[in-house]
Amino acid sequence: MKKIYDFEQIETSLQKKWHKNQSFEASADLSREKFYCLSMLPYPSGNIHMGHVRNYAIGDVITRYQRMLGKNVLQPLGWDAFGLPAENAALEKGLSPSGWTRDNIKQMRSEIKRLGFAIDWSRELATCDPDYYKWEQWLFLQMYEKGLVYRKKSLVNWDPVDQTVLANEQVVNGCGWRSGAKIERREISQWFLKITDYAEELLQDLDTLPEWPEQVKTMQRNWIGKSRGVELKFAVDNSNEELAVFTTRPDTLMGVTYLAIAAEHPLAQKAAVQDANIATFIKEHSNIKMAEADLATAEKVGIATPFSAIHPLTGKKLPIWIANFVLMDYGQGAVMSVPAHDERDFEFAQKYNLPISQVIAPKDGSKWDLNKSAFTEHGVLINSGKFNKLESQSAFDAIARELQAQHKGEIKTNYRLRDWGVSRQRYWGTPIPMIHCEKCGTVPVPEDKLPVKLPEDVNIDKPGSPLADIPKFVDVKCPTCGGKAKREIDTFDTFMESSWYYARYCCNDQKDSMLDDRAKYWTPVDQYIGGIEHAIMHLLYARFIHKVIRDLGLLNSDEPFSRLLTQGMVLKDGAKMSKSKGNTVSPTEIVERYGADTARLFIIFTAPPEQSLEWSDAGIDGSHRFLKKIWAFGYENRKMLSSINDANAFIKHSKLTKEQQKIRFEIHLILKQANYDMERMQFNTVVSATMKLLNILQKIDTEAEGGKYLVHEGYRILLLLLSPITPHITESIWEELNFTGNLPTTSWPKIDAEALKTDDIELIVQVNGKLRDKIIVAVDATQEEIKEITLATPKVQAYVAGKKIRKTIVVPKKLINIVI
Repeated sequence: MKKIYDFEQIETSLQKKWHKNQSFEASADLSREKFYCLSMLPYPSGNIHMGHVRNYAIGDVITRYQRMLGKNVLQPLGWDAFGLPAENAALEKGLSPSGWTRDNIKQMRSEIKRLGFAIDWSRELATCDPDYYKWEQWLFLQMYEKGLVYRKKSLVNWDPVDQTVLANEQVVNGCGWRSGAKIERREISQWFLKITDYAEELLQDLDTLPEWPEQVKTMQRNWIGKSRGVELKFAVDNSNEELAVFTTRPDTLMGVTYLAIAAEHPLAQKAAVQDANIATFIKEHSNIKMAEADLATAEKVGIATPFSAIHPLTGKKLPIWIANFVLMDYGQGAVMSVPAHDERDFEFAQKYNLPISQVIAPKDGSKWDLNKSAFTEHGVLINSGKFNKLESQSAFDAIARELQAQHKGEIKTNYRLRDWGVSRQRYWGTPIPMIHCEKCGTVPVPEDKLPVKLPEDVNIDKPGSPLADIPKFVDVKCPTCGGKAKREIDTFDTFMESSWYYARYCCNDQKDSMLDDRAKYWTPVDQYIGGIEHAIMHLLYARFIHKVIRDLGLLNSDEPFSRLLTQGMVLKDGAKMSKSKGNTVSPTEIVERYGADTARLFIIFTAPPEQSLEWSDAGIDGSHRFLKKIWAFGYENRKMLSSINDANAFIKHSKLTKEQQKIRFEIHLILKQANYDMERMQFNTVVSATMKLLNILQKIDTEAEGGKYLVHEGYRILLLLLSPITPHITESIWEELNFTGNLPTTSWPKIDAEALKTDDIELIVQVNGKLRDKIIVAVDATQEEIKEITLATPKVQAYVAGKKIRKTIVVPKKLINIVI
C-alpha cells in the first residue's frame, strides 16, 4: 500500500477492472430478489454538469447499497437523443443533428464513466437509433388499431421562428420560451393519444404509490382534475344553437348573470363577422395564449357580443361575452358566470358593470358584502325560487334533477386532463408511421415496413423541418391501393421516447418484439430518480404508456416506478448553475484535480438528496482531506490490519475491557443509526457516521489486548458504509489490507446486539436546564439513585449549595435536570 493517496491511479485501474470483469452487468434470475434502480436518462447536450453528477451519484449509492443487501440489481443508462436543441445547434454550427448528437453522446459517456458508476453499459441505448424507435412506431400502430389514436384539426400555439407547436407552458407573455417570437394561433391537423381513456385509472392508482412524494401526487391529481358537476345547455336566443357548459356548482345556477365564451368559439367567430371591434378583439387575444395557471393573475378582459342566451330554468335572457379567461381547449369553450359566487366572474362583472345576483348566503345567517368580494363558500340558497333554504349539496342534487327532467342537463364527471397531442413539426424526432393517400385517406405503415427511418444525412440551413423537401422520404406508395401517396412529415413529441425507455433497457437486444419476459421480471422500476420539474409531463405520460403496454400483454404491473425520489438542484452563489449566469463548475475539472470519489463524496455529504445543494470550493477541499485521512489511517495501521483476516477477527464482547466495550458500543450505535439512514436515503448522515467512526478508531489503544481487533472491526465497518459513496478508495484499501471477499458484493454490515448491551449508561446533568456535568449510572438505576449520585458530584454541589431544590426531572437513559 502506497503512502500517498494516488486517486488517479486507483480510480483508473479499478474502472478498467470493473469493465474487464463486466462487474455491473445484470441478468434476470428468478431465484433472487431483483432491484431496478434508474435515474432519468440525460439529454446529450455536450458535457455533463453537476446536476448530472448529483442525479447519478444518488442513484449509484442506492444501486451499490442494494447489491450489498444481496439483491440482483440493474442500473442502466441511455440517451434522450431527439429534440429541438440538436436542430438549433446544427443550424448555428452547420452540422447535421445526427452527427452533433452522437458526438455529444460519445463525450458525455466518457465523462460519466470517469465517475465510476455501477452502470450496466451493455444495455445502453439512444432514442434516435432506429432499433429503438422502431418499437415506438409499432406501439403507436397498436394504439391506432385499438382506437387510442386519432387525428384532428386543433388550435395550437405556433412559434413562427422555431416553426413548431408549443405547449401552453412554453408560452411566456405571448412569446415562445426559446425563440422569443410572438406566438400565433393556428389550426392544424395533429395526432393525439387518448390518455383521457385512462384518466380515472391514472388518478386512482396514485393511491397505490405510497413511496412517491406527496407533492408530485398532488400535482398529478390537480392536472388530471377530476370534478363532479352538471353539464347543461343554454339556448341561444333567436337561434337553433346551444351553448354547453359544465359547472361544479349547479347550486349557483339561479345567480348566472352572463355567459362567457372563448375567442375561438364558433359563436365568437360568427359575431366577428358582424362587428369589426369584435374581430379586432379576437385577433388580439387569440395570440395571447398562456398556461392555465397564469390566467388566475392575468387581467380579465372581454367584449360583448350581439347574442343572448336563455336561462334553462328561468327563461331570462343573459348577455354573451367573449372573455380572455375562457379556454377553448377546456370544456366546450363556454362558461356560465356567477359573479356573486366566483372571484373571477366577480372581477369581470365589476369591470364591465354586469349584474351581481346573490343566491347563496352563509350558513350562519350572517350578511356578506358583495361590494367587496364574491361569497365562494357553500351555504344556503336564497333568491332561487323553489330551491330557497336548501343547503348547497342538497341544491346540487335538486337542480340537477330539475335540469334532467327538462332534458336540459345531466350529472357528469369531468376531467381537466386533455388528450396528448404528439405531433411536432420538427425534423429531429421519430417519424410518425402514417401515410396520406388521396384515394384511401390516412393509412398506417405496415408493420413489416417498420422502422420508418429518419433520413440522417441532412444539414439544417433554415428553421423548420426539411422532411417535406426530401422526395425519397416523403413520396411513397399507398400500402392499401398502391397509388401515389405522401408520408406523414410530423415527428413524435420527444416525451414519447422517454415514456417507455425504462422497459426497453430490460431487453434492448430483443430484435423480434418490443419487449419480452425480461421486462416483466425487471419492471416496475424499484427506485426512480429525477427532478421535480418532471412531476407532470414525463411522469404522467410514462404512467399512461406503461398501462397501455400492460394492456397489450407485454408488462404485468400497473405502474412503471414504485418509488420516486426528486432530487434538489445544485446551486452556486444561491442560484441554479447555468452557463448564462457564469456560475457553472466543470465536473471533469473536479475529477482531474481531486478524483471521482471526492466529487461523489461532496455531492452526497453536502445535503440530503431531496434538498438543494450549495456548491462550495471549501467543501470539495474538505471532502478530499477526509478521504486522505481514511487512506492515511489504513497506511499507518497496514501491518496490523493486513495481519488479521475476517476469519480470525471475531470479537468476543465479554472478553473486552470495560473501556473497549464502551468503544464497541459507540461503534455499533453509529452503525445502527447509519443503517437506518441508508434505508431512508439520508446519505449525508451516513457520511457523518464514517467521520465519527474514524475519530473513534484513531483513539483506540492497539497495544492493549483486543484493541487491534476492535480497530479492524471498526475500520471494516467504515469501509463498508462508505463503499456505495466512494467505491474506488474503499475497494482499493479493502484489497490492499486483505479484507475477505469482493467489496462491492460483500454483505452490508449488521449490528451486534451484544455490543449494544450495556451495564452502565452516561447521563447528562443539567442545573436549571444548562449542562453542568455527566455521570455514569447503572442501566437499571432508580430515579432516587440517579438523584443521589448527581447531588454527590462536586460540580453539581457547587451550583446547589445553599439553594432550594424545587424539583428534579429525570429523562430515562438521557439526562437529569435539577431545578433550583
